[in-house]
Amino acid sequence: MSTLITNALVFDGTGADGFHADLLIERGVIAAIFRSGAIEHVAVENVIDAAGMVVCPGFIDVHSHADHAALLSQDELAKIRQGITTEIVGNCGQSLAPIAHGAEDEFWNEFRPLFDCAYLGWHKPSELFEILDRHPGITNSCPLVGHGALRMAVLGTSSSSSTPDDMAAMGRLLRDALDAGAFGLSTGLLYPPGMYATTEELVALARQLPAGRIYATHIRDEGDNLLASIQEALTVGKHAGCRVQISHLKAAGSHNWGAVKHALEAIDTSRHDGLHVTQDVYPYDAASTALSACLPPWAHDGGSATTLAILRDSAALARLRRDVHGQAGGDWENIVAGAGGYDRLLVCSTASGRFVGRTILELGDELGLEPFDTLVHVLREERLHADMVVFDMSEDDVETVLRSPFTMIGSDGGVAAAGDGQHPRLFGTFPRVLGRYVRERQVLELSEAIRRMTSLAAATFGVPNRGEVAVGKVADLVCFDPEKVGHPGDFRQPSVHPEGIAWVMQSGTVTVTEGRWQGIRKGRRLVPSP
Repeated sequence: MSTLITNALVFDGTGADGFHADLLIERGVIAAIFRSGAIEHVAVENVIDAAGMVVCPGFIDVHSHADHAALLSQDELAKIRQGITTEIVGNCGQSLAPIAHGAEDEFWNEFRPLFDCAYLGWHKPSELFEILDRHPGITNSCPLVGHGALRMAVLGTSSSSSTPDDMAAMGRLLRDALDAGAFGLSTGLLYPPGMYATTEELVALARQLPAGRIYATHIRDEGDNLLASIQEALTVGKHAGCRVQISHLKAAGSHNWGAVKHALEAIDTSRHDGLHVTQDVYPYDAASTALSACLPPWAHDGGSATTLAILRDSAALARLRRDVHGQAGGDWENIVAGAGGYDRLLVCSTASGRFVGRTILELGDELGLEPFDTLVHVLREERLHADMVVFDMSEDDVETVLRSPFTMIGSDGGVAAAGDGQHPRLFGTFPRVLGRYVRERQVLELSEAIRRMTSLAAATFGVPNRGEVAVGKVADLVCFDPEKVGHPGDFRQPSVHPEGIAWVMQSGTVTVTEGRWQGIRKGRRLVPSP
């Protein structure tokens, strides 16, 4: 099918100023770019008038947890409505493979809260990828392999230190994943079982990465130990000789606000010394994660069954209460202390749908319980399947990170199928950058914001043949009104559609028009650029 897009204000994704042009799309690829009005007649099947609109490459979400979107029975539309056409999945050490034979139940006990989908019997990443290739997605996906999944396949949920043999076994699994088409390795050092890894283990695995593949890390502590955790990530990159991506860079806890400046200085120094290191951010001053992340590392040792047992043991609960109510600044990221109280922890999603939309403090008032007991009650009732929004960040810090030319945009969002009560980043990350931080607060120029969302992301992760409006590139495009684009959702009502996105095109086919999906699945699993 051939399409001519006319009268567009084109931002090509490179950071260059916009220019008025007509785009000829043939067989899903950008075939020609003309100055607007330069040609009067061209034989095409479809003409789209983009007068008054910006046309740019489809957005690349560099930090997604929608690994399982293609396996869901319902259509997952939260990302495509934002103009996202490609997602980097498998972040924070959490991926759908590998799964050890005989340990399927253990794997799903830990990962089901994040990946609630049908299990079709895969074990190796190659087997998973074959299944995904038979189930076209709505967006393209670029999978990372999660260190947490690797560790679980070898050591289970234990906090045991890995031996050289264990590291070698994880390395073999990693190489198999890379050979099958994984884009790199991710870690989630806040979460079990990744939190139990030593730096030595991380270096040993990152050394398996071929040239150009990436080590993407949710660092060990984004609060009081932010700078030490950044240094650990940089050390891994230096000793392994690999690219490093710092996931969702932030400083958690009001007493740490401003520390992102020093984190960026450390990152810039390493880059100046030759390390290829970049970072991403989501445009909100509140985070979101599992409610169980409020618990210290020892409470996760042995997996979810052990954690639930601890939550029912009076002696263990006494120790837990002391740890959670301890001062920030210890050897683990104490989210309750860092947030500054239970009134800053908003339950946003649970397995049953109960408790959603209230803070732990508000729920305690309803239940007649002290805040700590409320936290335990929700975790027990939902069998740990509960997520929260944590109001522990500064918008000034968000803007500081956005100003770095090496910052990309990631939603950190999974799928909307889990229910309405989620973080608004799932529904509005990219329009919010364009509306709030480009148009309203003028933190970024429009051309630069688009570069961060497109060509920089494609080059950093090796996304093939996308990220620019150029002849020969795949015609993944988004069209939006720069005066209207934005997202009106908030933390109490997040699941509203973005505004100002006129249409989204994937491989030359318009799949979304004014927020309405056309029922055409054009997404597929991509393989890394050589």
